[in-house]
Amino acid sequence: MSAEFSTLAQFRAVLEAAPQVDETAKSGAEDRNVQLTKPAGSLGQLEDLSVWYASWRGTPRPEITSPQVIVFAGNHGIAAQGVSAFPAEVTVQMFANFQHDGAAINQLSRAAGAKLDAIALSLDTPTADFTKAAAMSEAEVVDALSVGWNAVDEGSDVLVVGEMGIGNTTSAAAIANALFGGEAEDWVGRGTGVSDEGLVIKARVVREGIALHGAAEGGLEVLRCLGGRELAAMAGAIARARNLRIPVIMDGFICTAAAATLEKEVAGALDHVVAGHVSAEGAHSAVLQQLGKTPILSLGMRLGEGSGAAVAINILKSAVACHSGMATFAEAGVTGA
Repeated sequence: MSAEFSTLAQFRAVLEAAPQVDETAKSGAEDRNVQLTKPAGSLGQLEDLSVWYASWRGTPRPEITSPQVIVFAGNHGIAAQGVSAFPAEVTVQMFANFQHDGAAINQLSRAAGAKLDAIALSLDTPTADFTKAAAMSEAEVVDALSVGWNAVDEGSDVLVVGEMGIGNTTSAAAIANALFGGEAEDWVGRGTGVSDEGLVIKARVVREGIALHGAAEGGLEVLRCLGGRELAAMAGAIARARNLRIPVIMDGFICTAAAATLEKEVAGALDHVVAGHVSAEGAHSAVLQQLGKTPILSLGMRLGEGSGAAVAINILKSAVACHSGMATFAEAGVTGA
């Protein structure tokens, strides 16, 4: 299905019209959960995850059979300022690695039983340097949102989106700063492993970006001015998943910053999303707190690519398998419960 929007105003309307949680399925899942052969609450967060998942899939006894992972790649104009430990050419090289099954996300997707799609967005045309102009025109950001929207497999039942793009932790830091305030230093981190000097450069770039675009109103305008094509594509895919009632597992700092623009634009836009993990990028936990999301995992990861969320697919699968596969006390003939 092609995207249902051609302007940011139309995309906002799509967010506002998005389906809500299925209360009947949620109630049925909660009822089933208390009847399963276990002490109440003994599976902890797994119980919450299974009920959340059921409420979006529209059935009190769901299954997970078709996870999808999508990795979007894009290049950033700010990379020329030395905000990364690696040159911009690495984006193209790593995208080829995704295509040839050589990256961590390839292995983690396979381990989770997920289909992996890798999509490049105009790698030969970096976004504008956002310290000098908006990163994208409206047409460019809408095109990137549309790429993400159209990349979601309508037959999938869990979605993970990831990214590759030299300079995109700086873009994510600028978005977080614009959305949540504070100082540039509150949001920048080591990313790919920049030196102390590189960290100073990242903070300066974020400050200059905020000075130029600080008046941007709404999450989508922040995404246009400070984001990247791969960030916009992740946002578009997350929005499409909501349209299809496909639950989303959110990845690290960059993915979370991209997703946050949707929530800032329309409150509740991320109700179908859980946080797969909290990364070692310092500002990630702060953005999760702002969004009210509790991470499933904390493994010290900071790779990106959707890797942390891909690992969390297996946790969600475990939650749903217990919820839907366990016997109830009545079915098991267990009395006195």
